[in-house]
Amino acid sequence: MSGTEARVYLWWQKGVVYHVYPRSFQDTTGNGIGDLEGIRRRLDHLEWLGVDAVWISPVYPSPMADFGYDISDYTAIDPLFGTMEDMDRLVTEAHRRGLKVIMDLVPNHSSDQHPWFLESRSSRDNPKRDWYLWADPAPDGGPPNNWLSVFGGSAWEWDEATGQYYYHAFLREQPDLNWRNPEVQDAMLDVMRFWLDRGVDGFRVDVMWHMVKDHRLRDNPPNPDYSKDQPPYNRLLPVYSTDQPEVHDVVSMMRHLIDEYDERVLIGEIYLPIGKLVAYYGEDGSGAHLPFNFQLVELPWDAGKIYAAITEYEASLPPGGWPNWVLGNHDKSRVASRAGVEQARVAAMLLLTLRGTPTLYFGDEIGMRDGLVPPDRVRDPQALNLGDPSFSRDPQRVPMCWDDSEHAGFTTGQPWLPASPDTNEVNVEAQRDDPDSILSLHRRLLELRRQEPALQIGDYAPAGLDGNAFAFVREHADRCFLTAVNLGEAPARLRAARPTRGTVVLATDRRREGERVEGDVQVAGNQGLLVRLDS
Repeated sequence: MSGTEARVYLWWQKGVVYHVYPRSFQDTTGNGIGDLEGIRRRLDHLEWLGVDAVWISPVYPSPMADFGYDISDYTAIDPLFGTMEDMDRLVTEAHRRGLKVIMDLVPNHSSDQHPWFLESRSSRDNPKRDWYLWADPAPDGGPPNNWLSVFGGSAWEWDEATGQYYYHAFLREQPDLNWRNPEVQDAMLDVMRFWLDRGVDGFRVDVMWHMVKDHRLRDNPPNPDYSKDQPPYNRLLPVYSTDQPEVHDVVSMMRHLIDEYDERVLIGEIYLPIGKLVAYYGEDGSGAHLPFNFQLVELPWDAGKIYAAITEYEASLPPGGWPNWVLGNHDKSRVASRAGVEQARVAAMLLLTLRGTPTLYFGDEIGMRDGLVPPDRVRDPQALNLGDPSFSRDPQRVPMCWDDSEHAGFTTGQPWLPASPDTNEVNVEAQRDDPDSILSLHRRLLELRRQEPALQIGDYAPAGLDGNAFAFVREHADRCFLTAVNLGEAPARLRAARPTRGTVVLATDRRREGERVEGDVQVAGNQGLLVRLDS
């Protein structure tokens, strides 16, 4: 029996995660902001599509300085999104349909309105003072060191009342918790228990690599590769403000708690090079189940670079480490805008046939592009703080396009962000019954993936690169598939690394389905093929 056949694979290894940004998915109250009841009502779509889990960005009480990533109560639901009963109903209904529910956990920082921080800043001798990162001024009276906020400016905020600075990696309204404090560790583990006991199936942990900072507060070194078209945060290398060795102890604590429950998953948001990323799997499976792999989001849409990155990633995984791939999220430009509308179809085939757990961002299944948000409608604090709309994350957060009605079927009111301008064609209703639509392509890929263990859990092997096209093989037991994708416009002829004889079972251009392949694989520009190889 081979290693592949001997293993037992869990739902989060075989399944596909669907990422919902709740403000933008479905509004049921007419206030222009999506809610939990909206997600519940749209579970039909997720079930029909064929995904296995829904990951929901934060819905906790929040002043909304960063739209929910500034949390004032970790064990409640913001009235903007509904009630705890709505959350319970959503989890119950999702489970009834065989869908898992993953919540966002934001343990690096809270809101400055959280009771913990209100106590912490009330006086230097308050019992919760050490729950956050406080420091005396530098000798010149300025910030304790040169650390920068991701959202612009110094990461230190002066507190006049207590005569110290507090640290915030993001907005000043988001003070960082002190994860070196055992009381903070216990409090956040209790938060995790609260939600796990309510039936959620796991957590996506926000900015996991930020959670522990250098205890000596040393200055970060300058970035020699910084250019002015990058955010100001990139001026320094965050050597001491992120990815500290002790963070792995924290992740291990979280994993130990998760493992007390049946088949729950721990996912980490980590923007680090592959060599550092894979350390978050932990030793002997003591870390995150899925440290998010953002290469398909971060890399140029270039076949050679992506092919090499896949090879490096597969080679870097620790024993037992399960791969994962992310194509889009609420922080990054959509793939249809990054790579182009035609390439979005190719990207779908790549995402859903690579080895590992895929994460699909809402709206990518219909080929949504970045929205057009006028300067006077910009809401993203990152862009507002930096004074530059080019750094706005609003375009990838515009509402889901359900139909061609006003506001795309998202709301009966005024949407918090304007609906996409191409709603007439790019919507679920228009594409659902069109066999050539990108939505139908996603559904067919997901259906085939569910039917074929080779595409869910099969081994991966590279199978050739030629210019803008490359291929790889997925194999399990007696079933073998070859994926060939062309990331360019010119046709390509792939000489696969192994003899290729088989039948095209799925293609981005359906006219090629059923075609026999013998020898070289010819792939037209902007095309992807999935070939079932002869046994």
